[in-house]
Amino acid sequence: MQKKILAMLLAGGQGSRLGILTSNIAKPAVAFGGKYKIIDFAMSNCINSGIDTVGVLTQYQPLSLNRHIGIGIPWDLDKKNGGVTVLAPHVKGGESGEWYSGTANAIYQNIDYINSYNPEYVLILSGDHIYKMDYSIMLDDHIKKGSHATIAVLEVTIEEASRFGIMNTNPDGSIYEFEEKPKEPKSNLASMGIYIFNWSNLKEALIRDSKIHLDSDFGKHIIPAMLEEGLKLNAFKFDSYWKDVGTIESYWAANMELIKTLPDFNLYEDFWQIYTNSEHQPPVYTSHTSDIKTSLLSEGCEVYGKVYNSVLGPDVFVDEGAFVKDSIIMQGCVIGKGTHINRAIVDEYAKIGGNTVIGQGENLPNEDYPSYYDTGITVIGAISVVPDDVVIGKNCVILGTTSIGNYPNGILQSGKSIMIQEAVL
Repeated sequence: MQKKILAMLLAGGQGSRLGILTSNIAKPAVAFGGKYKIIDFAMSNCINSGIDTVGVLTQYQPLSLNRHIGIGIPWDLDKKNGGVTVLAPHVKGGESGEWYSGTANAIYQNIDYINSYNPEYVLILSGDHIYKMDYSIMLDDHIKKGSHATIAVLEVTIEEASRFGIMNTNPDGSIYEFEEKPKEPKSNLASMGIYIFNWSNLKEALIRDSKIHLDSDFGKHIIPAMLEEGLKLNAFKFDSYWKDVGTIESYWAANMELIKTLPDFNLYEDFWQIYTNSEHQPPVYTSHTSDIKTSLLSEGCEVYGKVYNSVLGPDVFVDEGAFVKDSIIMQGCVIGKGTHINRAIVDEYAKIGGNTVIGQGENLPNEDYPSYYDTGITVIGAISVVPDDVVIGKNCVILGTTSIGNYPNGILQSGKSIMIQEAVL
């Protein structure tokens, strides 16, 4: 008999390291793999795992994410009893509410929602990772071992371990210590931010910690407190594909991995489909002038030029003589005649003029945001306009409707930015 479990999906993060890709939308709403959004993977994992009650916690720039989730139809989560519920910060009494100030605080603020379903177990998820996982196997392990909490872990290299929350375990998988980004890690078992708790234990811990920490967090507060209290915590090892696409480079690289002949992460498996809320589009059209190699093209694309090693979202138009290489072109973009784009990310509904070159020159870090744009990838923001006949270097950032006057001598040197306005989707 299946136990009662409810999922809480944390989807309110800004994802600031993705730069202008998240200037107006939350990280889980960013496009991935052409037609999908990042949040689609956790949502699809839920329904594929037999979990049909999901609370999605939103906060930063939620409009696009709310539209995408809707009432949950694509994921078969449009149910009267259960289904998907979007949970934004709200007033609970008095004259004002408060923002979610930590991962555990966000769950604490929605205790009434969880109580209304009276689950035995609560699954905590992040909405900004790319992976496929059967949560029912993790739940079975949790129940079999009599755990109060089970934490999904992934083996990373010992060199990477200092970037993660690390679980130190006994030979039987029981956790005896949690270290947040240790300088000298004792193990390489990194927390994936996926937890299963007995609801009775978690509720008690949330209420208690809310009186101590205003920014109550699972990694910093709840898990260490449970260990100190002597509760039984176990690690659940996950050994398949998982990516945190939290930087421009990791986001670009994860998209590029999808176009391999035998990708590590397969979007085409019938037994574990990824669902999304996408409009019906006409088929892809490629003309006799087109040349496409090792690329992923979404519905509604029209290609008259060359597309090599690239990912195109729905309804992208690539004009004759244009050449798109090693790039991500998101939904509704127009690439002008004779334009060459190399190693770039072009966000939704941007228009790139004709005879323009993007991604040429030295690999100089961006002057304004060197920690975000330093791997040679140029990013064009959503609904931006780039004129005809300009040359744009590497690690450049462009946001807004630009004209030839914004490009000295028709050139934007590597590492430079043009930020005219914020786009609104």
